[in-house]
Amino acid sequence: MQLSENDILRRVRKVEIKTRGLSDEIFAGKYHTAFRGRGMSFAEVREYRAGDDVRDIDWNVTARSERTHIKVYEEERELTMMLLIDVSDSRLFGSTELTKKNIITEIAATLAFSAAKNNDKVGCILFSDKVEKFIPPKKGRSHILTIIRELVQFTPTGRSTAISEAVRFMAGISKKRATVFLLSDMVDAPTDIAKLEEAIKIASSRHDIMAVRVFDKRDATLPDVGIIEVEDAESGKRAWLDTSSRRVREYWTKNYNDSYGRVADIMRHNRVDVAEVATDDDYVVELIKMFKQR
Repeated sequence: MQLSENDILRRVRKVEIKTRGLSDEIFAGKYHTAFRGRGMSFAEVREYRAGDDVRDIDWNVTARSERTHIKVYEEERELTMMLLIDVSDSRLFGSTELTKKNIITEIAATLAFSAAKNNDKVGCILFSDKVEKFIPPKKGRSHILTIIRELVQFTPTGRSTAISEAVRFMAGISKKRATVFLLSDMVDAPTDIAKLEEAIKIASSRHDIMAVRVFDKRDATLPDVGIIEVEDAESGKRAWLDTSSRRVREYWTKNYNDSYGRVADIMRHNRVDVAEVATDDDYVVELIKMFKQR
């Protein structure tokens, strides 16, 4: 359905009122605490001292000098937040009052306002099976409203999901260390898994990456309602299923869990924190929990 200009403005304003309030009252302090000192830029190389982090060893200088050296970083005065937003067709599903798109939009807006409160820049990458749109990092309320507007009205040209495309693009354009939030239902294309593993491995070594998995509980469970026709939102394929069969329902659940499990394993192996938010859950609780763990 094509939204009118007035409809778009009303939805943007509604999102702003709710999420800006949450950000001001709850997240600004926690955001600052969680990510303070994580925006680091290279300062110099010096000899290794007992207690230094071995992950900071500069192997090139060490090899040339035959003495162990490490890279020294200094804290940047401001951070850059990059939002990687899944706009594939599966986000349009929701068995409750809100769809995955609604929740993703609200979480993205809340995080963006939290960053703005900390005087940080915010950029955004919208992706499906490719990068659909890039909004360069900037500061200010008007810029955040531009991002929210895109989340409300944007129509992608791709239907399926390839998270690796967004991660690789982000790593390519973000030269300085960034705080990165990946917002997706994280049901990635099977053919993308190897590329995703490589992309996350490279990007997580340079940037502070967190993921928020937004899902609907019906994604993984079929109701027992007899024979129904289902359609894959991303591929468009249709099939008739006998949901009265326990074997069919169990297969559906296993297939979904396996698909997400492959992505979850990649995130875990690369130390990417993941918050899980269902469409009928309070995302505030899950985000605060993730911030407190950092």
